Amino acid sequence: MEGELKKKLLQRPTTLDDSLEEELSLKKKIWRENKKMWVVAGPAIFTRFSTFGINVISQAFIGHIGSTELAAYALVITVLVRFANGILLGMASASETLCGQAFGAKQYPVLGIYLQRSWIVLFVTSMFLLPIFIFATPILEVLGQEESIAKVAGKISIWSIGIVFAFIASFTCQMFLQAQSKNMVIAYLAAFSIAIHILLSWLLTVKFNFGITGAMTSTILAYWIPNLGQLLFVKCGGCPETWKGFSFLAFKDLWPVVKLSLYSGAMLCLELWYNTILILLTGYMKNAEVYIDALSICLNVNGWGMMISLGFYAAASVRVSNELGRGSAKAAKERLAYIFTANQEVAAAVRDLSPLLAVSMLLNSVQPVISGVAVGAGWQTIVAYVNIGCYYFIGVPDGVVLPKILHLQVKGIWMGMLFGTFVQTAALIIITYKTDWDKQVVIAQNRINKWNLHEAIMHEDSAEYEKGIIIEEYRKGFRLGKRLLRPSMVKVSAGPRPVKPEQVPPPEDQDTSESSEESTESTKTESA
Repeated sequence: MEGELKKKLLQRPTTLDDSLEEELSLKKKIWRENKKMWVVAGPAIFTRFSTFGINVISQAFIGHIGSTELAAYALVITVLVRFANGILLGMASASETLCGQAFGAKQYPVLGIYLQRSWIVLFVTSMFLLPIFIFATPILEVLGQEESIAKVAGKISIWSIGIVFAFIASFTCQMFLQAQSKNMVIAYLAAFSIAIHILLSWLLTVKFNFGITGAMTSTILAYWIPNLGQLLFVKCGGCPETWKGFSFLAFKDLWPVVKLSLYSGAMLCLELWYNTILILLTGYMKNAEVYIDALSICLNVNGWGMMISLGFYAAASVRVSNELGRGSAKAAKERLAYIFTANQEVAAAVRDLSPLLAVSMLLNSVQPVISGVAVGAGWQTIVAYVNIGCYYFIGVPDGVVLPKILHLQVKGIWMGMLFGTFVQTAALIIITYKTDWDKQVVIAQNRINKWNLHEAIMHEDSAEYEKGIIIEEYRKGFRLGKRLLRPSMVKVSAGPRPVKPEQVPPPEDQDTSESSEESTESTKTESA
Protein backbone atom coordinates (compact mmCIF):
# COMPACT_ATOMS: atom_id res chain seq x y z
CA MET A 1 0.00 0.00 0.00
CA GLU A 2 2.77 2.41 0.93
CA GLY A 3 4.63 1.46 -2.22
CA GLU A 4 1.59 2.25 -4.38
CA LEU A 5 1.15 5.64 -2.67
CA LYS A 6 4.81 6.42 -3.21
CA LYS A 7 4.49 5.44 -6.87
CA LYS A 8 1.47 7.69 -7.38
CA LEU A 9 3.14 10.57 -5.56
CA LEU A 10 6.26 10.17 -7.64
CA GLN A 11 4.40 9.86 -10.96
CA ARG A 12 2.60 13.22 -10.72
CA PRO A 13 5.66 15.49 -10.88
CA THR A 14 7.09 13.51 -13.81
CA THR A 15 3.93 14.00 -15.86
CA LEU A 16 3.98 17.71 -15.03
CA ASP A 17 7.62 17.88 -16.05
CA ASP A 18 6.84 16.06 -19.28
CA SER A 19 4.01 18.45 -20.10
CA LEU A 20 6.23 21.44 -19.33
CA GLU A 21 8.98 20.02 -21.53
CA GLU A 22 6.49 19.38 -24.34
CA GLU A 23 5.18 22.94 -24.04
CA LEU A 24 8.70 24.36 -24.11
CA SER A 25 9.68 22.15 -27.04
CA LEU A 26 6.52 23.22 -28.90
CA LYS A 27 7.38 26.89 -28.33
CA LYS A 28 10.90 26.23 -29.58
CA LYS A 29 9.57 24.45 -32.66
CA ILE A 30 7.15 27.31 -33.41
CA TRP A 31 9.92 29.89 -32.96
CA ARG A 32 12.34 27.86 -35.10
CA GLU A 33 9.77 27.41 -37.88
CA ASN A 34 8.84 31.10 -37.64
CA LYS A 35 12.46 32.05 -38.25
CA LYS A 36 12.72 29.65 -41.19
CA MET A 37 9.53 31.11 -42.70
CA TRP A 38 10.78 34.70 -42.41
CA VAL A 39 14.14 33.78 -43.97
CA VAL A 40 12.18 33.05 -47.15
CA ALA A 41 9.13 35.32 -46.67
CA GLY A 42 11.02 38.55 -45.83
CA PRO A 43 13.17 38.76 -48.97
CA ALA A 44 10.32 37.27 -51.05
CA ILE A 45 7.91 40.03 -49.94
CA PHE A 46 10.45 42.74 -50.75
CA THR A 47 11.30 41.12 -54.10
CA ARG A 48 7.66 40.88 -55.12
CA PHE A 49 7.01 44.46 -54.00
CA SER A 50 9.91 45.60 -56.17
CA THR A 51 9.05 43.45 -59.19
CA PHE A 52 5.37 44.38 -59.15
CA GLY A 53 6.44 47.96 -58.50
CA ILE A 54 8.04 48.02 -61.96
CA ASN A 55 4.60 47.83 -63.60
CA VAL A 56 3.07 50.27 -61.09
CA ILE A 57 5.82 52.85 -61.70
CA SER A 58 5.52 52.41 -65.47
CA GLN A 59 1.75 52.87 -65.24
CA ALA A 60 2.19 56.02 -63.16
CA PHE A 61 4.45 57.64 -65.79
CA ILE A 62 2.37 56.41 -68.76
CA GLY A 63 -0.84 57.65 -67.10
CA HIS A 64 0.46 61.21 -67.28
CA ILE A 65 1.11 60.84 -71.03
CA GLY A 66 -2.61 60.36 -71.77
CA SER A 67 -5.74 58.39 -70.89
CA THR A 68 -5.63 56.34 -74.11
CA GLU A 69 -2.03 55.34 -73.44
CA LEU A 70 -2.93 54.38 -69.85
CA ALA A 71 -5.85 52.22 -71.01
CA ALA A 72 -3.68 50.59 -73.70
CA TYR A 73 -0.91 49.83 -71.21
CA ALA A 74 -3.48 48.40 -68.78
CA LEU A 75 -4.84 46.12 -71.51
CA VAL A 76 -1.40 44.85 -72.53
CA ILE A 77 -0.18 44.25 -68.98
CA THR A 78 -3.45 42.91 -67.58
CA VAL A 79 -4.52 40.84 -70.60
CA LEU A 80 -1.55 39.89 -72.79
CA VAL A 81 1.39 39.96 -70.37
CA ARG A 82 -0.68 38.38 -67.62
CA PHE A 83 -1.76 35.67 -70.07
CA ALA A 84 1.89 34.84 -70.78
CA ASN A 85 2.83 35.37 -67.13
CA GLY A 86 0.20 32.87 -66.02
CA ILE A 87 1.44 30.18 -68.37
CA LEU A 88 5.15 30.68 -67.68
CA LEU A 89 4.83 31.20 -63.92
CA GLY A 90 2.53 28.22 -63.65
CA MET A 91 4.88 25.96 -65.59
CA ALA A 92 7.86 27.27 -63.62
CA SER A 93 6.15 26.39 -60.34
CA ALA A 94 6.77 22.74 -61.23
CA SER A 95 10.47 23.42 -60.56
CA GLU A 96 9.41 25.04 -57.27
CA THR A 97 7.92 21.71 -56.19
CA LEU A 98 10.74 19.56 -57.56
CA CYS A 99 13.64 21.74 -56.36
CA GLY A 100 12.14 22.15 -52.90
CA GLN A 101 11.58 18.44 -52.40
CA ALA A 102 14.99 17.49 -53.85
CA PHE A 103 16.73 20.00 -51.57
CA GLY A 104 14.85 18.60 -48.59
CA ALA A 105 16.01 15.10 -49.57
CA LYS A 106 19.63 16.42 -49.78
CA GLN A 107 19.96 15.48 -53.45
CA TYR A 108 21.65 18.79 -54.22
CA PRO A 109 23.08 18.23 -57.75
CA VAL A 110 19.58 17.40 -59.01
CA LEU A 111 18.46 21.03 -58.49
CA GLY A 112 20.75 22.25 -61.27
CA ILE A 113 19.28 19.71 -63.68
CA TYR A 114 15.74 20.79 -62.79
CA LEU A 115 16.73 24.43 -63.39
CA GLN A 116 18.05 23.64 -66.87
CA ARG A 117 14.96 21.58 -67.70
CA SER A 118 12.78 24.52 -66.72
CA TRP A 119 14.75 26.78 -69.07
CA ILE A 120 14.14 24.38 -71.97
CA VAL A 121 10.42 23.97 -71.28
CA LEU A 122 9.77 27.71 -70.74
CA PHE A 123 11.80 28.83 -73.76
CA VAL A 124 9.86 26.54 -76.11
CA THR A 125 6.59 27.72 -74.53
CA SER A 126 7.59 31.39 -74.99
CA MET A 127 8.15 30.86 -78.70
CA PHE A 128 4.54 29.68 -79.06
CA LEU A 129 3.33 32.82 -77.23
CA LEU A 130 5.03 35.31 -79.60
CA PRO A 131 2.14 35.57 -82.16
CA ILE A 132 -0.16 36.88 -79.41
CA PHE A 133 2.08 39.93 -78.96
CA ILE A 134 2.87 40.40 -82.65
CA PHE A 135 -0.84 40.44 -83.63
CA ALA A 136 -2.11 42.16 -80.47
CA THR A 137 -4.12 44.88 -82.25
CA PRO A 138 -6.43 42.56 -84.26
CA ILE A 139 -6.75 40.20 -81.28
CA LEU A 140 -7.91 43.01 -78.97
CA GLU A 141 -10.31 44.33 -81.64
CA VAL A 142 -11.83 40.84 -81.99
CA LEU A 143 -12.24 40.79 -78.20
CA GLY A 144 -14.36 43.95 -78.49
CA GLN A 145 -11.92 46.65 -77.38
CA GLU A 146 -12.02 50.18 -78.83
CA GLU A 147 -9.96 50.67 -82.00
CA SER A 148 -7.96 53.67 -80.68
CA ILE A 149 -6.95 51.76 -77.55
CA ALA A 150 -6.16 48.56 -79.48
CA LYS A 151 -3.77 50.38 -81.87
CA VAL A 152 -1.71 51.90 -79.05
CA ALA A 153 -1.81 48.55 -77.25
CA GLY A 154 -0.34 46.89 -80.36
CA LYS A 155 2.75 49.12 -80.15
CA ILE A 156 3.17 48.47 -76.42
CA SER A 157 2.78 44.71 -76.92
CA ILE A 158 5.80 44.58 -79.27
CA TRP A 159 7.89 46.11 -76.49
CA SER A 160 6.45 43.57 -74.07
CA ILE A 161 8.10 40.64 -75.88
CA GLY A 162 11.29 41.48 -73.98
CA ILE A 163 9.36 41.18 -70.72
CA VAL A 164 8.06 37.72 -71.66
CA PHE A 165 11.55 36.34 -72.27
CA ALA A 166 12.70 37.96 -69.02
CA PHE A 167 10.15 35.80 -67.20
CA ILE A 168 12.09 32.64 -68.17
CA ALA A 169 15.22 33.50 -66.20
CA SER A 170 13.33 35.38 -63.49
CA PHE A 171 10.88 32.64 -62.47
CA THR A 172 13.26 29.70 -62.72
CA CYS A 173 16.24 31.29 -60.94
CA GLN A 174 14.05 32.67 -58.17
CA MET A 175 12.52 29.27 -57.46
CA PHE A 176 15.93 27.58 -57.69
CA LEU A 177 17.41 30.00 -55.13
CA GLN A 178 14.32 30.07 -52.90
CA ALA A 179 14.40 26.30 -52.52
CA GLN A 180 17.85 26.75 -50.93
CA SER A 181 16.77 29.82 -48.87
CA LYS A 182 19.27 31.94 -50.83
CA ASN A 183 16.83 34.67 -51.81
CA MET A 184 18.60 37.63 -50.17
CA VAL A 185 20.53 37.96 -53.45
CA ILE A 186 17.20 38.28 -55.30
CA ALA A 187 16.07 41.01 -52.89
CA TYR A 188 19.28 43.06 -53.35
CA LEU A 189 19.03 42.82 -57.14
CA ALA A 190 15.32 43.77 -57.07
CA ALA A 191 16.08 46.86 -54.95
CA PHE A 192 18.82 47.95 -57.36
CA SER A 193 16.53 47.32 -60.34
CA ILE A 194 13.58 49.39 -59.10
CA ALA A 195 15.89 52.29 -58.15
CA ILE A 196 17.30 52.30 -61.69
CA HIS A 197 13.76 52.05 -63.10
CA ILE A 198 12.51 55.14 -61.23
CA LEU A 199 15.49 57.19 -62.40
CA LEU A 200 15.31 56.01 -66.03
CA SER A 201 11.53 56.44 -66.22
CA TRP A 202 11.82 60.06 -65.08
CA LEU A 203 14.72 60.78 -67.45
CA LEU A 204 13.22 59.12 -70.55
CA THR A 205 9.55 60.01 -70.01
CA VAL A 206 9.59 63.42 -68.27
CA LYS A 207 13.02 64.94 -68.89
CA PHE A 208 13.59 63.87 -72.52
CA ASN A 209 9.88 63.34 -73.36
CA PHE A 210 10.27 60.01 -75.19
CA GLY A 211 6.73 58.96 -74.19
CA ILE A 212 5.78 55.29 -74.49
CA THR A 213 9.18 54.41 -75.97
CA GLY A 214 11.02 55.79 -72.94
CA ALA A 215 8.70 54.16 -70.42
CA MET A 216 8.90 50.72 -72.05
CA THR A 217 12.68 50.91 -72.48
CA SER A 218 13.06 51.54 -68.77
CA THR A 219 10.59 48.74 -67.98
CA ILE A 220 12.46 46.12 -70.01
CA LEU A 221 15.81 47.09 -68.48
CA ALA A 222 14.28 46.89 -65.00
CA TYR A 223 13.15 43.32 -65.70
CA TRP A 224 16.49 42.17 -67.11
CA ILE A 225 18.90 43.69 -64.56
CA PRO A 226 18.02 41.26 -61.72
CA ASN A 227 17.90 38.34 -64.17
CA LEU A 228 21.47 38.89 -65.30
CA GLY A 229 22.56 39.24 -61.68
CA GLN A 230 20.87 35.97 -60.68
CA LEU A 231 22.39 34.07 -63.61
CA LEU A 232 25.87 35.37 -62.77
CA PHE A 233 25.39 34.44 -59.11
CA VAL A 234 24.42 30.87 -59.99
CA LYS A 235 27.10 30.44 -62.68
CA CYS A 236 29.98 32.03 -60.76
CA GLY A 237 29.96 29.87 -57.64
CA GLY A 238 27.02 31.13 -55.62
CA CYS A 239 25.51 27.62 -55.49
CA PRO A 240 28.47 25.19 -55.52
CA GLU A 241 26.50 22.20 -54.25
CA THR A 242 23.48 22.55 -56.52
CA TRP A 243 24.99 23.93 -59.76
CA LYS A 244 27.51 21.60 -61.41
CA GLY A 245 27.40 23.20 -64.86
CA PHE A 246 25.40 22.46 -67.98
CA SER A 247 24.54 18.81 -68.57
CA PHE A 248 22.95 16.63 -71.25
CA LEU A 249 20.78 15.19 -68.47
CA ALA A 250 18.57 18.28 -68.81
CA PHE A 251 17.29 16.85 -72.12
CA LYS A 252 16.57 13.43 -70.63
CA ASP A 253 13.12 12.40 -69.29
CA LEU A 254 11.56 15.78 -70.08
CA TRP A 255 7.99 14.46 -70.36
CA PRO A 256 7.33 14.02 -66.59
CA VAL A 257 8.56 17.59 -66.02
CA VAL A 258 6.43 18.89 -68.92
CA LYS A 259 3.41 17.04 -67.52
CA LEU A 260 3.80 18.55 -64.04
CA SER A 261 4.49 21.95 -65.64
CA LEU A 262 1.22 21.75 -67.58
CA TYR A 263 -0.75 20.96 -64.42
CA SER A 264 1.04 23.79 -62.60
CA GLY A 265 0.36 26.14 -65.50
CA ALA A 266 -3.33 25.25 -65.51
CA MET A 267 -3.52 25.94 -61.77
CA LEU A 268 -1.99 29.43 -61.86
CA CYS A 269 -3.32 30.45 -65.28
CA LEU A 270 -6.90 29.96 -64.16
CA GLU A 271 -6.15 32.16 -61.16
CA LEU A 272 -4.15 34.93 -62.85
CA TRP A 273 -6.48 35.18 -65.88
CA TYR A 274 -9.37 35.88 -63.51
CA ASN A 275 -8.51 39.60 -63.38
CA THR A 276 -7.95 39.54 -67.14
CA ILE A 277 -11.61 38.59 -67.65
CA LEU A 278 -12.56 41.42 -65.28
CA ILE A 279 -10.77 43.95 -67.52
CA LEU A 280 -12.21 42.46 -70.72
CA LEU A 281 -15.80 42.57 -69.37
CA THR A 282 -15.24 46.21 -68.39
CA GLY A 283 -14.20 46.99 -71.97
CA TYR A 284 -17.76 46.23 -73.19
CA MET A 285 -19.31 49.00 -71.04
CA LYS A 286 -20.06 52.59 -71.96
CA ASN A 287 -17.22 54.99 -71.26
CA ALA A 288 -14.88 51.98 -71.25
CA GLU A 289 -11.70 54.08 -71.23
CA VAL A 290 -12.53 55.64 -67.84
CA TYR A 291 -13.61 52.35 -66.30
CA ILE A 292 -10.56 50.45 -67.57
CA ASP A 293 -8.26 53.18 -66.21
CA ALA A 294 -9.99 53.17 -62.80
CA LEU A 295 -10.14 49.40 -62.53
CA SER A 296 -6.52 48.92 -63.56
CA ILE A 297 -5.42 51.39 -60.86
CA CYS A 298 -7.41 49.46 -58.24
CA LEU A 299 -6.06 46.13 -59.44
CA ASN A 300 -2.50 47.43 -59.29
CA VAL A 301 -2.97 48.68 -55.73
CA ASN A 302 -4.59 45.36 -54.85
CA GLY A 303 -1.75 43.49 -56.51
CA TRP A 304 0.86 45.51 -54.66
CA GLY A 305 -0.82 44.70 -51.36
CA MET A 306 -1.00 41.07 -52.41
CA MET A 307 2.79 40.93 -52.64
CA ILE A 308 2.95 40.50 -48.85
CA SER A 309 0.78 37.41 -49.06
CA LEU A 310 2.73 36.15 -52.07
CA GLY A 311 5.87 36.40 -49.96
CA PHE A 312 4.28 33.99 -47.53
CA TYR A 313 3.10 31.95 -50.53
CA ALA A 314 6.76 31.46 -51.43
CA ALA A 315 7.70 30.72 -47.82
CA ALA A 316 4.87 28.20 -47.40
CA SER A 317 5.78 26.50 -50.67
CA VAL A 318 9.49 26.24 -49.77
CA ARG A 319 8.88 25.03 -46.22
CA VAL A 320 6.25 22.45 -47.21
CA SER A 321 8.29 21.11 -50.14
CA ASN A 322 11.50 21.00 -48.07
CA GLU A 323 9.81 19.15 -45.23
CA LEU A 324 8.06 16.68 -47.54
CA GLY A 325 11.35 16.03 -49.32
CA ARG A 326 13.14 15.65 -45.99
CA GLY A 327 10.42 13.24 -44.81
CA SER A 328 9.27 14.80 -42.09
CA ALA A 329 -2.72 47.48 -47.62
CA LYS A 330 -5.15 50.08 -47.32
CA ALA A 331 -8.10 51.15 -49.51
CA ALA A 332 -7.29 53.64 -52.25
CA LYS A 333 -8.58 57.19 -52.02
CA GLU A 334 -8.58 59.94 -54.61
CA ARG A 335 -5.08 61.02 -53.58
CA LEU A 336 -3.82 57.59 -54.52
CA ALA A 337 -5.58 57.73 -57.88
CA TYR A 338 -3.90 61.04 -58.75
CA ILE A 339 -0.52 59.29 -58.58
CA PHE A 340 -1.57 57.35 -61.69
CA THR A 341 -3.76 59.85 -63.55
CA ALA A 342 -4.72 63.53 -63.76
CA ASN A 343 -8.26 62.70 -64.96
CA GLN A 344 -10.86 63.65 -62.30
CA GLU A 345 -13.46 61.24 -63.73
CA VAL A 346 -11.05 58.31 -63.37
CA ALA A 347 -10.17 59.40 -59.83
CA ALA A 348 -13.86 59.47 -58.87
CA ALA A 349 -14.35 55.97 -60.26
CA VAL A 350 -11.39 54.74 -58.20
CA ARG A 351 -13.00 56.19 -55.07
CA ASP A 352 -16.25 54.31 -55.77
CA LEU A 353 -14.36 51.02 -56.13
CA SER A 354 -12.38 51.46 -52.89
CA PRO A 355 -14.64 49.30 -50.63
CA LEU A 356 -14.36 46.36 -53.01
CA LEU A 357 -10.61 46.92 -53.15
CA ALA A 358 -10.46 46.55 -49.35
CA VAL A 359 -12.44 43.27 -49.43
CA SER A 360 -10.23 41.95 -52.21
CA MET A 361 -7.09 42.71 -50.22
CA LEU A 362 -8.56 40.92 -47.20
CA LEU A 363 -9.10 37.75 -49.23
CA ASN A 364 -5.62 38.07 -50.69
CA SER A 365 -4.13 37.83 -47.21
CA VAL A 366 -5.24 34.18 -46.96
CA GLN A 367 -5.57 32.70 -50.43
CA PRO A 368 -1.91 32.91 -51.62
CA VAL A 369 -0.63 31.20 -48.47
CA ILE A 370 -2.98 28.25 -48.98
CA SER A 371 -1.95 28.11 -52.65
CA GLY A 372 1.70 28.05 -51.53
CA VAL A 373 1.01 24.98 -49.42
CA ALA A 374 -0.64 23.34 -52.44
CA VAL A 375 2.36 24.03 -54.71
CA GLY A 376 4.80 22.79 -52.07
CA ALA A 377 2.86 19.55 -51.75
CA GLY A 378 2.47 19.13 -55.51
CA TRP A 379 -1.35 19.41 -55.63
CA GLN A 380 -1.39 21.42 -58.86
CA THR A 381 -3.91 19.11 -60.55
CA ILE A 382 -6.42 19.28 -57.69
CA VAL A 383 -6.14 23.07 -57.40
CA ALA A 384 -6.61 23.43 -61.18
CA TYR A 385 -10.00 21.71 -60.94
CA VAL A 386 -10.93 23.83 -57.89
CA ASN A 387 -10.00 27.01 -59.79
CA ILE A 388 -12.09 26.02 -62.82
CA GLY A 389 -15.16 25.39 -60.69
CA CYS A 390 -14.88 28.41 -58.38
CA TYR A 391 -13.63 31.03 -60.83
CA TYR A 392 -15.25 30.12 -64.13
CA PHE A 393 -18.46 28.37 -63.07
CA ILE A 394 -19.24 30.62 -60.08
CA GLY A 395 -17.27 33.89 -60.26
CA VAL A 396 -17.47 34.77 -63.97
CA PRO A 397 -21.23 34.02 -64.37
CA ASP A 398 -21.94 36.12 -61.25
CA GLY A 399 -19.77 38.90 -62.66
CA VAL A 400 -21.80 38.87 -65.89
CA VAL A 401 -25.25 38.63 -64.25
CA LEU A 402 -24.90 41.09 -61.32
CA PRO A 403 -24.28 44.25 -63.44
CA LYS A 404 -27.41 43.50 -65.49
CA ILE A 405 -29.68 42.67 -62.53
CA LEU A 406 -28.47 45.25 -59.97
CA HIS A 407 -27.15 47.82 -62.52
CA LEU A 408 -23.87 48.15 -60.60
CA GLN A 409 -21.61 48.51 -63.67
CA VAL A 410 -18.00 47.63 -62.75
CA LYS A 411 -18.93 47.07 -59.10
CA GLY A 412 -21.20 44.19 -60.08
CA ILE A 413 -18.45 42.53 -62.13
CA TRP A 414 -15.97 42.81 -59.28
CA MET A 415 -18.48 41.57 -56.67
CA GLY A 416 -19.13 38.42 -58.69
CA MET A 417 -15.43 37.77 -59.10
CA LEU A 418 -14.79 38.28 -55.38
CA PHE A 419 -17.43 35.68 -54.55
CA GLY A 420 -15.60 33.17 -56.75
CA THR A 421 -12.33 33.94 -54.94
CA PHE A 422 -14.04 33.45 -51.56
CA VAL A 423 -15.38 30.02 -52.56
CA GLN A 424 -11.95 28.99 -53.90
CA THR A 425 -10.20 30.04 -50.67
CA ALA A 426 -12.73 28.13 -48.55
CA ALA A 427 -12.31 25.01 -50.69
CA LEU A 428 -8.50 25.08 -50.40
CA ILE A 429 -8.69 25.54 -46.61
CA ILE A 430 -10.94 22.46 -46.32
CA ILE A 431 -8.61 20.40 -48.54
CA THR A 432 -5.57 21.43 -46.49
CA TYR A 433 -7.33 20.66 -43.20
CA LYS A 434 -8.35 17.16 -44.30
CA THR A 435 -4.98 16.20 -45.81
CA ASP A 436 -3.12 13.10 -44.61
CA TRP A 437 0.40 14.54 -44.38
CA ASP A 438 2.05 11.17 -43.72
CA LYS A 439 0.71 10.03 -47.07
CA GLN A 440 2.03 13.22 -48.70
CA VAL A 441 5.53 12.37 -47.42
CA VAL A 442 5.34 8.98 -49.16
CA ILE A 443 4.11 10.62 -52.39
CA ALA A 444 6.97 13.15 -52.28
CA GLN A 445 9.55 10.40 -51.73
CA ASN A 446 8.12 8.41 -54.65
CA ARG A 447 8.28 11.51 -56.85
CA ILE A 448 11.92 12.11 -55.93
CA ASN A 449 12.84 8.46 -56.51
CA LYS A 450 10.97 8.38 -59.82
CA TRP A 451 12.86 11.36 -61.22
CA ASN A 452 16.06 10.71 -59.30
CA LEU A 453 19.04 11.92 -61.30
CA HIS A 454 21.54 11.71 -58.47
CA GLU A 455 23.15 8.47 -59.61
CA ALA A 456 23.35 9.60 -63.23
CA ILE A 457 25.11 12.80 -62.13
CA MET A 458 27.53 11.16 -59.69
CA HIS A 459 28.58 8.16 -61.85
CA GLU A 460 31.27 9.13 -64.31
CA ASP A 461 30.57 6.18 -66.60
CA SER A 462 27.19 7.56 -67.68
CA ALA A 463 26.69 8.25 -71.38
CA GLU A 464 26.13 11.96 -70.73
CA TYR A 465 29.39 12.23 -68.85
CA GLU A 466 31.30 10.54 -71.66
CA LYS A 467 29.77 12.91 -74.21
CA GLY A 468 30.87 15.86 -72.12
CA ILE A 469 34.43 14.48 -71.88
CA ILE A 470 34.55 13.87 -75.64
CA ILE A 471 33.46 17.45 -76.40
CA GLU A 472 36.02 18.82 -73.96
CA GLU A 473 38.78 16.67 -75.50
CA TYR A 474 37.91 17.90 -79.00
CA ARG A 475 38.14 21.49 -77.78
CA LYS A 476 41.53 20.86 -76.25
CA GLY A 477 42.71 19.19 -79.44
CA PHE A 478 41.67 22.10 -81.63
CA ARG A 479 43.18 24.63 -79.22
CA LEU A 480 46.57 22.97 -79.08
CA GLY A 481 46.62 22.31 -82.81
CA LYS A 482 48.76 19.22 -82.39
CA ARG A 483 46.25 16.46 -83.07
CA LEU A 484 42.82 16.16 -84.64
CA LEU A 485 41.67 13.57 -82.14
CA ARG A 486 42.81 12.79 -78.62
CA PRO A 487 44.47 9.37 -78.20
CA SER A 488 42.48 8.79 -74.98
CA MET A 489 39.28 8.88 -77.00
CA VAL A 490 40.06 7.05 -80.25
CA LYS A 491 42.48 4.14 -80.62
CA VAL A 492 43.53 3.49 -84.24
CA SER A 493 45.16 0.10 -84.81
CA ALA A 494 46.68 0.46 -88.31
CA GLY A 495 49.86 -1.52 -87.61
CA PRO A 496 53.13 -0.53 -85.95
CA ARG A 497 54.78 2.74 -86.87
CA PRO A 498 58.09 2.43 -88.78
CA VAL A 499 60.83 3.50 -86.39
CA LYS A 500 64.60 3.33 -86.59
CA PRO A 501 66.02 0.44 -84.62
CA GLU A 502 68.63 2.57 -82.89
CA GLN A 503 65.96 4.85 -81.47
CA VAL A 504 64.22 2.04 -79.56
CA PRO A 505 66.37 -0.17 -77.31
CA PRO A 506 65.44 -3.84 -77.23
CA PRO A 507 63.06 -4.55 -74.38
CA GLU A 508 64.23 -6.57 -71.44
CA ASP A 509 61.34 -9.01 -71.76
CA GLN A 510 62.48 -9.92 -75.27
CA ASP A 511 66.06 -10.68 -74.07
CA THR A 512 64.88 -12.90 -71.27
CA SER A 513 62.54 -14.78 -73.56
CA GLU A 514 65.32 -15.39 -76.11
CA SER A 515 67.76 -16.56 -73.42
CA SER A 516 65.15 -18.91 -72.03
CA GLU A 517 64.61 -20.39 -75.51
CA GLU A 518 68.39 -20.90 -75.96
CA SER A 519 68.66 -22.63 -72.57
CA THR A 520 65.83 -25.01 -73.41
CA GLU A 521 67.43 -25.87 -76.75
CA SER A 522 70.81 -26.55 -75.06
CA THR A 523 69.21 -28.83 -72.52
CA LYS A 524 67.54 -30.74 -75.34
CA THR A 525 70.87 -31.28 -77.19
CA GLU A 526 72.62 -32.38 -74.00
CA SER A 527 69.93 -34.91 -73.25
CA ALA A 528 70.14 -36.17 -76.83
